[in-house]
Amino acid sequence: MVNPAGERTGATGSGGRRSRQNTGQFGALGLYLADPQLEASVLALLDDVEVELRASVSSADPFVTEAARHLVEAGGKRFRPLLVALCAQFGDPTIAQVVPAAVVMELTHLATLYHDDVMDEAAVRRGAPSANSRWTNSVAILVGDYLFARAADLAADLGTEAVRLQARTFARLVHGQIAETVGPRPGDDPVAHYLHVIAGKTGSLIATSARFGGMFGGASPEHVEALAGYGETIGVAFQLSDDLLDIASESVQSGKTPGTDLREGVPTLPVLYARGGDDSDAASVRLREILAAGAVTDDVLHAEALGLLRESPALKRARETVRSYAEDARAKLAPLPHNPARRALESLCDFVADRTS
Repeated sequence: MVNPAGERTGATGSGGRRSRQNTGQFGALGLYLADPQLEASVLALLDDVEVELRASVSSADPFVTEAARHLVEAGGKRFRPLLVALCAQFGDPTIAQVVPAAVVMELTHLATLYHDDVMDEAAVRRGAPSANSRWTNSVAILVGDYLFARAADLAADLGTEAVRLQARTFARLVHGQIAETVGPRPGDDPVAHYLHVIAGKTGSLIATSARFGGMFGGASPEHVEALAGYGETIGVAFQLSDDLLDIASESVQSGKTPGTDLREGVPTLPVLYARGGDDSDAASVRLREILAAGAVTDDVLHAEALGLLRESPALKRARETVRSYAEDARAKLAPLPHNPARRALESLCDFVADRTS
C-alpha cells in the first residue's frame, strides 16, 4: 500500500485529476471510492479547490505571493478539502459554496503548518525547505497570519455562521498548541492531556471540515452533526495511528526514520503508556528506565528502546486505543444513509484500524 503519510504533488486542471487517479491518491489516504460518480464528483471538486487555493493566496506584493504559495505548491494530501467534498455528498455537492468552504479549511491548515515549523525549528516541510529555513522565522509567522486572514475573508463570504465556526476552530487549535507547549499540570493524567491536545490540534479542524461539507452541501442538521462527530474522532484516530507507525513501521511504510518521535522526546501515546505502566517484567522495567530521561538521542539506547517498545504491552494497548477510536468514528455515521459516500468514510475507519495492526 502507498505510504498513508506520503504527500502528493499538487496540480491543477485535468493534469491534477489524472495525477491523483494514477498515483492512487485516495488509496494513499486509506479512502476507497468504489462508485465512479462519487469519484468523479470528488475529483472535480478537488480540482476546483486547487485553482481557488492558489488564487486566494495571491497578493499585490510578489514576495507575499511567493511565500504564501510556498506550501500550497509543495502539495500535500489535501485531506481536509477531500473530507469537505465527501461530506457534501450527503446534500448537493454542486452548491457553489462547497468549494470555498474547502479552501477555508485548507488555508487554515496551511497557516498552522507555517507556525508549527517555526515552533519545531523544522528545516523541511513536504520535501521542500520550510518557509522559516528559506526565509526567516518572522516571515514564516507573518505568512501564517496572512493565510489565517485570507481564510477569515473567504469565510465571511460564506456567512456569519461560517465565520463563527472558523474562529472557534482556530481558537481550539491555539488552545491545543498551548496545552502541548505547557504540558500537563501537576495532577493531570498525561494520557488524558495528550488526547486533549490531539483533539484540539488535529481533531477540531477535521471536524469542521466535515461539518462544512455537510452544511454547505445542504445536508440535514442531524446529518451535519453526525459528520462533524465523525470528523473529530477519525482525526484523533489518524494522529494516534501515526504515533504507532513511528515505532512499529519501517521507514518505507511511515515515510520517516522509525523512532523519530522517540529521539526528539515527543511523548506519543505508546511512550506515555509505557511510562505510566506498572508491568513488572524486566523488559517493561528497562523501558521505563530509558524513557524516564526524555529524549533518547544515544544511538545504542535508541535502538534498545525502539526494540522494547515494539514488543511492549504499551504498544498493544495503544493499538487497542486506535482501534477504539476508529470504531467510535464508524458509529458516528449511524444516522447517515447507506450510500457510496458513507461507505467511503467507513473505509477510512477500516484503514486507520488496520494500518498499525
